[in-house]
Amino acid sequence: QVQLVESGGGLVQPGGSLRLSCAASGSIFIYTLGWYRQAPGKQRELVAAITSGGSKNYADSVKGRFTISRDNAKNTVYLQMNSLKPEDTAVYYCNAEYRLDYWGQGTQVTVSS
Repeated sequence: QVQLVESGGGLVQPGGSLRLSCAASGSIFIYTLGWYRQAPGKQRELVAAITSGGSKNYADSVKGRFTISRDNAKNTVYLQMNSLKPEDTAVYYCNAEYRLDYWGQGTQVTVSS
């Protein structure tokens, strides 16, 4: 079983940047890793994902602004978020998937002036 712990959320002004981190309790090299988000009153949605081979995909709403990366040696996945907008406000969740799904508890990101 994999335990995931997110960090790096917070309050940022529009146009600002944040970097989210997700540390796993064990080796993650075989997992597809993803970041999801859920805004109040909305369904959870995929933001970005990266496979074990390094292939990445992004939601259209974040392409060109967000970058997902992974460091298997540190059992960590990152989400660099630039040019943040108020509509990026949500709880961001880390996910690890390989036969089973594992989720972190989430970290709040608030984009507001």
